[in-house]
Amino acid sequence: MALQGASGSGKTYGALLLAFGLCGDWSKIAIIDSENHSSELYAHLGRYQVLHIEPPFTPERYVEAIKVCEQADIEVIVIDSISHEWVGIGGILDAHSNMPGNSYTNWAKLTPRHNSFVQHMLQSPIHIIGTIRSKQEYVLSEKNGKQVPEKVGMKGVTRSGMDYEFTLVFNLDMRNNAIATKDRTSIFSGKSEFKVNSEIGKMILDWCNEGIPTAELGQGELLERINGCKSLPELLELYYANPKQKQKLKSAFTKRKADLEANQADSLINNSN
Repeated sequence: MALQGASGSGKTYGALLLAFGLCGDWSKIAIIDSENHSSELYAHLGRYQVLHIEPPFTPERYVEAIKVCEQADIEVIVIDSISHEWVGIGGILDAHSNMPGNSYTNWAKLTPRHNSFVQHMLQSPIHIIGTIRSKQEYVLSEKNGKQVPEKVGMKGVTRSGMDYEFTLVFNLDMRNNAIATKDRTSIFSGKSEFKVNSEIGKMILDWCNEGIPTAELGQGELLERINGCKSLPELLELYYANPKQKQKLKSAFTKRKADLEANQADSLINNSN
């Protein structure tokens, strides 16, 4: 899911509360911080893990950070923020502006790099919450009979269409109120603005766990199924269908995921050749 809003709208704080609602254990939450250590402002909440990344904010650096979190048995990743991958130093737009040659054809080299970052988020076996900066704009609003400027968040600072990739997108205003602008869960359909907190995270977790079969596979059978998975979506479905066994076999899931990614990369190289 994504939290989108202007600076000061509560994206990082809200994302951490949602993460706690999703797993109930601060030590199982990791925040990938590209916001110059801003995640440290909320250390009073709990002992969550922090992985600081610095420029250049390449898609590959984000992908590597996600993999580090997965290998550390983290259950929820907060990426704060996704915007740097697009507009930050060394991000996609910065790389494009520094490339020689034809501006249009250069996108053929950069788009696969951005798509790789998106796919690693989508195919990760753990929850991911991304924060997205909004272009800041001011509007006049009436307070006590006077017209005063108020900062509002507008379009998300990332590649156009990024919101299509998420299951949920919350837009936050400067009063820290949220409204769901995209909702595949139907939990927030028609719901007025609300505060983002751990209870909202628990509601989302309950939705995630709906439809899980009561009879799970045995450990031996599950391991055989893991090794037999032919695609990342198939592996991900198996992971969520066996919540009691998935932590015991986390290393097996992670290894198979790496093998499938390597096979996918080899296939792309061969097709290119």
